[in-house]
Amino acid sequence: MTATKISSMVWRCAAIAGLGGILFGFDVSVIAGTNELMKTEFSLSPDQLGLTVSSAFWGSLTGILLAGMLSNRIGRRESLKLAATFFFVSAVGCGFSWDWYSLMFFRALGGIGVGASAVLGPMYIAEISPSDRRGRLVCFFQFSIVLGILVALLSNAIIGRLGLSLPVEWRLKFACEALPAIAFFFALFSIPRSPRWLVSKQQSDEARQILTQLGEPNVDQELNDIIRSIDIEHGYARERLFQPKYFKLLILAFMVGLFNNLAGINGVLYYLNSIFEAAGFSKASSDVQSVIIGFTNLLFTVLAMLVIDKLGRKRLLLIGSLGLAPILFGIAAIYYFNSRQNLLLFLLIGYIAFFAFSQGAVIWVYLSEIFPNKVRNKGLAMGSFCAWTMGTLVTWLFPILTDISSALPFVIFGISMLIQFLVVALFFPETTGVALEDMEEAMGIRSPELRRREMQ
Repeated sequence: MTATKISSMVWRCAAIAGLGGILFGFDVSVIAGTNELMKTEFSLSPDQLGLTVSSAFWGSLTGILLAGMLSNRIGRRESLKLAATFFFVSAVGCGFSWDWYSLMFFRALGGIGVGASAVLGPMYIAEISPSDRRGRLVCFFQFSIVLGILVALLSNAIIGRLGLSLPVEWRLKFACEALPAIAFFFALFSIPRSPRWLVSKQQSDEARQILTQLGEPNVDQELNDIIRSIDIEHGYARERLFQPKYFKLLILAFMVGLFNNLAGINGVLYYLNSIFEAAGFSKASSDVQSVIIGFTNLLFTVLAMLVIDKLGRKRLLLIGSLGLAPILFGIAAIYYFNSRQNLLLFLLIGYIAFFAFSQGAVIWVYLSEIFPNKVRNKGLAMGSFCAWTMGTLVTWLFPILTDISSALPFVIFGISMLIQFLVVALFFPETTGVALEDMEEAMGIRSPELRRREMQ
């Protein structure tokens, strides 16, 4: 079967929606270079530092819950504009925050933008993508997140070398996000609305025009498939997500989000400078090594994008589990025995490489695929909510656990990856190449015979 060619318009839409991912990555990673500065200025305890770093995650939970409702009412594109606004207000607010509480508030506002973009970006990209290239294109959102992380680390390193006073340095690091937020907001005016959303709002003529612009080879067939699926969806207008037939999908969504965070990525990325400094590296050295980690993250995310539709989602998760576990135990050993610190950078490079190639590439693709059309918005929001809840807890608890023992969190993460390997191998179905309209059959929720009767 010949792969569908991705049109320039589809790439453009994915790239602009991906700007939300860049802001996502920048927003949650920029704080890595400000932790010690804020800790000193506000005399923060480990618990308070955890709350400060996780404040964006608390806001993201609100953003995730709002995203599903807003995307149905005003559309994916318009909802992304609201997310861009939250990013801008957060950046400016953090830059001018007057105390610890105001900083927490504005970080939480940025978190709303993070949570909303986490749902809306993959959803929009999935709905404008050919089914056999959807994995690569939705993975582009993860690439954008990783690029945003790298930009934040580079920005932190550059600003850290300017010799600014402590309060000015960390405020400027936060405020830099305002510029890409403005660019994202205005770029959204140049991309079309989701054809699936338009059909759901009885605007099939515009949906047809957009499918043509996107380079869909069989516009009439694709439009009819969407109309039929939406008609079925309208027949289940009050379809509940929490019912027995979706129980398997809810468990899968929960597990994807749970293990993605138990890999420890939030603890590693958001406390990256602190991890290096705890091992005896200087602040300047920590900044440089953090940038190296960021480049590795970007490189292996690109590699995952190139192979995710060939190797499949499940296989990437299995590869990641086997790679991450021994590396995490190795990092724990460095801290426990207080030796071999020279290996820390190499282990962290390996950690980021395996995570980016597996967990990081798969999570948003898998969550955007496994739920059928009639509950996809609810399902994606719920899956993201579970992921971000766990991410919030990991981010909050990481400095508390390291205060007990620097090795402890890495031991927990390593054990979690061994458990993930068994769970994925035994219970996770493959979604690669399955059309969104056919996902119910692939997940065993509906038989092909029943679908044919519904489509008649």
